[in-house]
Amino acid sequence: MSDSSRDTAEGAGWGEAERGAYRRLMPDHVEKLFWFDPGTMWAARNGVLASWFGDPTGRTRGRWVAGREAAGAPADKVIRRHEGERFSFMVIGDPGEGDDSQYAVVPGFLKVSQGTDFAVITSDVIYPVGTTDDYGPKFFRPYQDYPAPIYAIPGNHDWYEDLGAFMRVFCDDAPPLTPEPKPRPLTRAWWRTLLWHRPRPADEELLAQARKLRATPEQTAVQPGPYWAIDAGPVRIVGIDTGLLGTIDAEQGAWLREVSRGPRPKILVTGSPLYVDGAHHPCPIEGGGTVDDIVRDPAHHYVAAIGGDIHNYQRYPVDVDGRTIQYVVAGGGGAFMHATHTIPRVSVANVTEDDFRCYPLRGDSLAFYSRLYGRRLRLPRLLTLTAAEATAVITERLGIRPGRTPTADTPVTRRARLVATLLGTGSRPDRGSRFRLPVKKIYTQLFSPGSVSYSPPFFKCFLRLDVTPEAVRLRCFAATGNRPQELDPPVEDEIVIPLA
Repeated sequence: MSDSSRDTAEGAGWGEAERGAYRRLMPDHVEKLFWFDPGTMWAARNGVLASWFGDPTGRTRGRWVAGREAAGAPADKVIRRHEGERFSFMVIGDPGEGDDSQYAVVPGFLKVSQGTDFAVITSDVIYPVGTTDDYGPKFFRPYQDYPAPIYAIPGNHDWYEDLGAFMRVFCDDAPPLTPEPKPRPLTRAWWRTLLWHRPRPADEELLAQARKLRATPEQTAVQPGPYWAIDAGPVRIVGIDTGLLGTIDAEQGAWLREVSRGPRPKILVTGSPLYVDGAHHPCPIEGGGTVDDIVRDPAHHYVAAIGGDIHNYQRYPVDVDGRTIQYVVAGGGGAFMHATHTIPRVSVANVTEDDFRCYPLRGDSLAFYSRLYGRRLRLPRLLTLTAAEATAVITERLGIRPGRTPTADTPVTRRARLVATLLGTGSRPDRGSRFRLPVKKIYTQLFSPGSVSYSPPFFKCFLRLDVTPEAVRLRCFAATGNRPQELDPPVEDEIVIPLA
């Protein structure tokens, strides 16, 4: 097995390494996603409108679900597979930018996924707005050689065109939505409807050609709607749709409570992680309660909750009344990287820094962003830190054991401390933090999507889960964009989850 980022800097993708062969998989022309383009920003406005004028996602989702049931989808929304007592599946989150960072994941994904029975995409299948015409280069083409079915739960970006393309691709060409009654003039709903981004007409010939890339019977996956459950072997995998704003509607909440009952061990897959960046986000349910209330209920037997949306890997082993539930963030499947060096020293739900795992390591994240800002601001000599410098200053700043031991002779200089402060290391409110560059909320919402790196290391990742009657073995594999990690994807984290 090759070195991981916890072993060496080369294992993390730093240094002079042969670039991966992933570019051979890419289309001849790749349109780079630039979020500051006025057309893109205007097309992606629905999330903002929902937060201002009320979120219509629940009603729209209900209409989609009703249409699928009328077309013959199972009312319980359970997909029953027959893998036997032992099976394996893949999880990949937030993949669909269609550029280098997405395709760099594919060679390692195909290698590690050999022998798996299906895959699940958790959140944001397609960027920027879930358009039908984007499914060719951002879904069908990259995963054309994965021989098993792929199921998905939508993310907020898939909802920017009312989920129409998602439903067509994953839900057996679901019938079009029935129109809603027009709202009363000058109400909040009226303003929202007036400004709402509507789906653009699809190029049907383009979609038909794209479908041929994953057209074998073994690759076919039909799911009953945007939320579903899969009964496979000894476990039930429950996928929920958190829509535009990271919540679920009352109808889906009632279904979740019902499908969670019973002694079968369960794994939740959600577009909004319940623990992330050192904080708890239990995910409210319309009408009362939270998703995490359901996950924590011992009668429901959840052993893990895996969420997308945040583009890195994190794991929180939370003790709930004497049993451990693994809360995982797994959104590093292809989109731009969310920083991990901004995560403070972890202390949440009795999970300490020693229990917490993340990828990329905080030092690698800081080195990556220092290099990115050095290029963008044309101040490379001031801002760029080596991986060793970044690891050393992270260790000092947060008072933690480094994920990778820094070189003994690497000093922590004033410049390194300044860069760490500017780039928001650990989000500590220490002196000078007011001068941070926008690496967290502002950066990830605005600047970061426009600053995607097109050269390795990319710090992408995906999961493989191997299930037996006794346990689930969960492994996080890295994809850097370099050839060594393509040939032998390193394991960045591994945990065996008992099912007893």
